[in-house]
Amino acid sequence: MLVGIDIGGTFTDLVYFDGSNFGVVKVLTTPKRPAVGALNAIEKAGINLGNVKILVHATTLGTNLFLGQEHLKPPKVALVTTKGFRDVIEIGRQRRTELYNLFFEKPKPLLRRRDRFEVEERINSKGEVVVPLNEEEMRRIAEIIKERGYDIVVVSFINSYVNPKHELKAKEILEELCGIEVVTSHEVNPEYKEFERTSTTLVNAFLKPLMSKYLNELISELRSRGFRGRFYVMQSSGGIANVEMAVEKPAMFIESGPSAGAVAVAFFSELTGDRNAIGFDMGGTTAKASTIVDHTPEVTTEYEVGGKVHAGRLVKGSGYPVRFPFIDLAEVSAGGGTIAWVDEGGALRVGPISAGADPGPACYGKGDKATITDANLVLGRLGERLGSGMRLDKERALKAIGKLADELGMDVTEVAWGIVRIANTIMSKALRMVTVERGHDPRDFVMFAFGGAGPMHGVELGEELNVKAVVIPPNAGVFSAYGLLLADLRVDLVKSWLKPAKEDEMEEEFDGMAKKALESIKMSDVKIFKAVDLRYKGQSYEITVPWLGVEESERIFHERHEALYGFRLDDDVEFVNLRVTAIGFVDKPKPVGKEVEEHEPKPEYSREVFFGDWFETPVFKREMLKPGAVIEGQAIVESYDTVIVIPPDFRAFVDGWGNVRVVR
Repeated sequence: MLVGIDIGGTFTDLVYFDGSNFGVVKVLTTPKRPAVGALNAIEKAGINLGNVKILVHATTLGTNLFLGQEHLKPPKVALVTTKGFRDVIEIGRQRRTELYNLFFEKPKPLLRRRDRFEVEERINSKGEVVVPLNEEEMRRIAEIIKERGYDIVVVSFINSYVNPKHELKAKEILEELCGIEVVTSHEVNPEYKEFERTSTTLVNAFLKPLMSKYLNELISELRSRGFRGRFYVMQSSGGIANVEMAVEKPAMFIESGPSAGAVAVAFFSELTGDRNAIGFDMGGTTAKASTIVDHTPEVTTEYEVGGKVHAGRLVKGSGYPVRFPFIDLAEVSAGGGTIAWVDEGGALRVGPISAGADPGPACYGKGDKATITDANLVLGRLGERLGSGMRLDKERALKAIGKLADELGMDVTEVAWGIVRIANTIMSKALRMVTVERGHDPRDFVMFAFGGAGPMHGVELGEELNVKAVVIPPNAGVFSAYGLLLADLRVDLVKSWLKPAKEDEMEEEFDGMAKKALESIKMSDVKIFKAVDLRYKGQSYEITVPWLGVEESERIFHERHEALYGFRLDDDVEFVNLRVTAIGFVDKPKPVGKEVEEHEPKPEYSREVFFGDWFETPVFKREMLKPGAVIEGQAIVESYDTVIVIPPDFRAFVDGWGNVRVVR
């Protein structure tokens, strides 16, 4: 048996495959102790852990720590850096995240100044020792660190990425005199730019004790219940890794849940023959968008944890940089639990605050604030009982939206419809960000809509972007958890170059990196991918392109630069970093394709649903829809984990893989 568990902000999803059949379970997340939600899901599914061969887990622990979740106490961290660079993490980059805000404040430094120490040493950009490490001074610093009782120490020296000699010596002294864990920047992120390298290493250090404790407790509990299989954790890059890697470099796992959804879209786009796809994932707290080109999710090499998101964009400079591969996502505060409210000017607003899992939407029976889920219930898009058996309280939803209606002087239906339309506008921005702003035409894509709330809004959003079709895959409400079972093992390595491009030397370096990556994966079916970060001379930021030799990689860089920014230059091109990715291919639980025979299924019943006006709308049960089923909208399709809304003038078709494909 294979099991995937995805802990989200509102729900914890579990998908299992027993060799022939899939099973799914949704339970409410337990924010104070997320492992409890995972164990509750296993219990509800009735899984015998002794039969589980592989368990893959996605966690929001990293994000939650930097967003200030209660009950997560960060460790006491110290930083040792080169003399004169003590304030690098406070100075950061010359970015104003809010250009016209006179009272703008930069993000609080990860460490207070008293927790940052500097020592005499200097290595230049060529890796030559200019000033030897002052070992006597380093020992004095070690004594202070020991006296103050720090939990973990970060060592980040200037230019250590090209020569780590001084970092290694400092680590040796600290371990000898303090007896605590030491994390060095050249081991975590061996790239140039001291601010980003130091920030990445610090984020890693903050997460290390927490991730270690959380995973050890979870695995210990699983073992006590009979689990003897292999345990993997989902990376932000879309690959899985073993527990040792998750504990060693936890910053690589910050966006593990959303990444799994993109992996699932890539897998299904290959099944359906759709070369390019947009992933639209709307859960209980947020909505996320990703782009899949040639069945491969697009990846970025830098992210900011704990930063602000404005209209789907991660605001550069508002958080703490982390330089690891991340699936390129746009995220907005528009989930099923997102709260609607009236601002001081008397305008209806949606988000960014979410009702979360506790108390949740008003219709869940605890909260009293109107949410997107309440609006969908009032409009008839949701029935009063979910497929999972959970009963929704329509009277509470009407009361919550009624309060807003009274403030606005509007009808309850008008307000509910306004909430849905505003939410769709917010989410369409995220979808444009991963397509139009990345140089892609959405008309060349199909859109996969998933997550607990995604299929309710997906068709309307697809129409707005003019995509080819909207596809709602099987088990759409737990699709990210499904993606955990479809991910391959992945190892990413990077090395700075920053010198004239010499193909023979670069190939030699690539061979060494590939050998190291293969040693980490230890599998027979492994593929190596090589890439380079390039920029025009004088630029500060790079574009990653495949390594196909110096001339060919430069040609691809020019084309990519023009697609992204609308122009290319005749200037010299610099090679900044070499990258190697090793993918260890695992056996995947592939769904079985079935014969398609077109037919018109009979609805279970009908109810009034609002689509700008009230329409009598047939309601179908998804499990009763066979391949070849054709439904002419308007229609509602209900399943255990989600509800598909098909507006008037749309046509839905169930393909041989069980996908519901909707077109105008």
